[in-house]
Amino acid sequence: MRFGEFPIADAVGAVVAHTVRHRSGVFKKGHLLCTDDISQLKREGVEKLFAVRLEADDVPENEAAAQIAVALAGANTIVRDAATGRANIMSASHGVAAIDADRINRLNHIHESLTVATVSPHDVLNQGQMLATIKVIPFAVPRPVLQEALALLDGCSALSIVPLPKRQVALIITRLAGTRNSLVEKSKTSMRDRIETLGSALATIDIIDHQIDAVGAAVSRLAKTHDLVLVFGASAIADRGDVVPAGLVGAGGVVMHLGMPVDPGNLLMLGRLGDVAVIGVPSCARSPKINGFDWVLTRVLAGLEITRGDIMSMGVGGLLQEIASRPLPRETDK
Repeated sequence: MRFGEFPIADAVGAVVAHTVRHRSGVFKKGHLLCTDDISQLKREGVEKLFAVRLEADDVPENEAAAQIAVALAGANTIVRDAATGRANIMSASHGVAAIDADRINRLNHIHESLTVATVSPHDVLNQGQMLATIKVIPFAVPRPVLQEALALLDGCSALSIVPLPKRQVALIITRLAGTRNSLVEKSKTSMRDRIETLGSALATIDIIDHQIDAVGAAVSRLAKTHDLVLVFGASAIADRGDVVPAGLVGAGGVVMHLGMPVDPGNLLMLGRLGDVAVIGVPSCARSPKINGFDWVLTRVLAGLEITRGDIMSMGVGGLLQEIASRPLPRETDK
C-alpha cells in the first residue's frame, strides 16, 4: 500500500485519504478516484492530494474487517456490514458475553493494521447491543496478516452470547431478634430486581431464624424444586464455620469457595447442594450498585461454569467503588 501526497495527474485509481471539497461537492475519504474526478479537480486548480494506492497483496479495509468479523462471530451474534474499515458484531439475544480473551489479545498482537475491541467478558447484553467492533486502521491489511489472523480464529468462534434462560430462584433470608423489617424488605427488593433483570424469577422467599439447622433445612428443601438458592444472612459470613456455610454443609452440600477479591462483595460464599448452586449473598448486595455478587450471579444463571480459580482471579479490576460507611475505610483524609 502506498500512502502519500499524489500529484493529480498520478491519482487516477487511487483512494482519497482525506476529504477533498470542491465546488460541486465533496470527495470523501475512501472515494476511488476516476478519470472524470481528476479532470474536475484539475479544472478547479487542485494540484495535489493525499491518497492511497492499494497493491496486489493488499486486502481492502472493508473486506478485511468483514472476514475477521465473520471468523470471530459465534452463537447468538449478528455481523453488520462493514463500512469505513469497521465491522460490528451485535448480540442477537439477551445474554452473557462469552469471550476468548487470550485469542483476542493474540489477534491484536499480530499487526497494527488490525484491531478488535470487545465488551468485558461476562457482561450482560440486550438484543441489539454491540459485542465487538473490528477496525482496520489503514486502508488495507497485508494479505499475509489477514491470513495469519484467520488461521488463528479458524473454527474457534471467539465471541458469542450465552442466552439467559428463565430459572426458578429461591431466596432464604435469615433473621436475628433485632433484625429490622425494613432490612428484610430491602433484601427482597434488591434480589428480585437483580434476578428479574437477568430474565429469571424469584419464585420463593423463605424467612427463617439465623441458625445453622434452620438454614440447612431450608436449603435442603428448596434445592429440590429450584435452579438456584440464595441465602441472605442476617449477619455477614465470617468463616466456613459460620451459620450459612455450616447450614449448607449440614444439609449435605459443599462450600466451593468463601470470599472473593472483589470489593464490595468480599464476603460471598459459593456452594452447591447436588447440582444446585447455593450462594451466600454478601451484605453489600442490598444496594443496587454493582458488586462481586453480580459477577457470580450472572454466570450461574447463564449456566456457565464458575470455579474457585475463577473467583480467585477476579482481583484485577475487582476494586469497584469506595463505601463511605465502611468502618475501616481504605484511606482517611490527611
